[in-house]
Amino acid sequence: MNRMGVWFFAGLLGVAMPLSLQASEDKHADYDVHESERGEAHDEGGVHLTPEQQEMAGVVVETLQLRDIVNELRAPGEIQLNDYATTRVVPRIAAQVLERQARLGDSIEKGDALVMLSSVEMAQAQGDLLVAEREWRRVSELGRDVVSEQRYTEARIKREQARARVSAYGMTEDEIKELVASGNAKLANGRFQLLSPQDGTVIRDDFIVGELVEPGRVLFEISDESVLWVEARLTPDEAAQIQVNARATMLVGDRQIEGRVTQVHHALDEDTRTLGVRIEVPNPDDRLHPGLFVEARIEGRSSERALAVPDDAVLRSADGDWQVFVEHDPGEFEPREINVIRTTAGLTVIGGIEPGARVVTRGAFFLQSELAKSGFDIHNH
Repeated sequence: MNRMGVWFFAGLLGVAMPLSLQASEDKHADYDVHESERGEAHDEGGVHLTPEQQEMAGVVVETLQLRDIVNELRAPGEIQLNDYATTRVVPRIAAQVLERQARLGDSIEKGDALVMLSSVEMAQAQGDLLVAEREWRRVSELGRDVVSEQRYTEARIKREQARARVSAYGMTEDEIKELVASGNAKLANGRFQLLSPQDGTVIRDDFIVGELVEPGRVLFEISDESVLWVEARLTPDEAAQIQVNARATMLVGDRQIEGRVTQVHHALDEDTRTLGVRIEVPNPDDRLHPGLFVEARIEGRSSERALAVPDDAVLRSADGDWQVFVEHDPGEFEPREINVIRTTAGLTVIGGIEPGARVVTRGAFFLQSELAKSGFDIHNH
């Protein structure tokens, strides 16, 4: 720093001082009065904090040591439905759609009505059930002493088969009981409902009222989206480093979502020649949806000894270089340029600094702000 200036003489003592130095001391005194609540930036390019200021700012210092760092593999991934929590609702016989009772996006519970259908086959099966039920009641009332064993057995079998048929076609147990209890042939009209087999959200309802639908046609797809899948694609060598239950982090925009590996595929994708790794991720706020692309960071089997600090401890300097703050003496912090090797599981592996250094692991941003207020440039130091 250039300290040349206008000199003055201090009375009889004849002591010379630069005006610039006196101004500096006056400014420092003003700082002590008005800025005592924050850290002091020194001309040497560092920041000084009292123990009280350090505690208030949340500055934490740790001795840099080699630690075991788990290798991390990165791969593109896509959010998918959890197939194990998804159901497709289909008619088992040809039918016509009479009424829609649930819609896309609806949250429904198990047993809720989804759609009313009508079928000629169902009408025939319902009629057969009424006939078989009536015959069985007659035979039961007469008893085995009156009717032959063959007639008794046949009546019983036909009744059970008729009930099983309407159930297989789609009638619920309550609908069957209501039809049988009424004994009314007019109710054998072929109408029946499809009910939700699970709790969840309607994510597909591709049909229109009045449409004739064939057996197996998907009318509804219902899924519990509280837990979704991420399908990540890795090379066979990379996939061999992944084990089930390994921790994984998904980057979705500016969000990080923790998950775990549940399955590793055993068959290569014919087009990409990669293996799929399935990761289960929570979705409690329903902000994730199938089709979103993510970056998956998956914990590998192996580890290495390296120097690492929390991600928040590493900052960009004014000229774009990576830096950490080092404590030389108690409460004296200075920036130190380092090399960033890689990031993994919330840690940044660094180089260009020796083990044993006292590094700020929390509160680095506060120190950088204090340093910026002093106008210090590391390259002019």
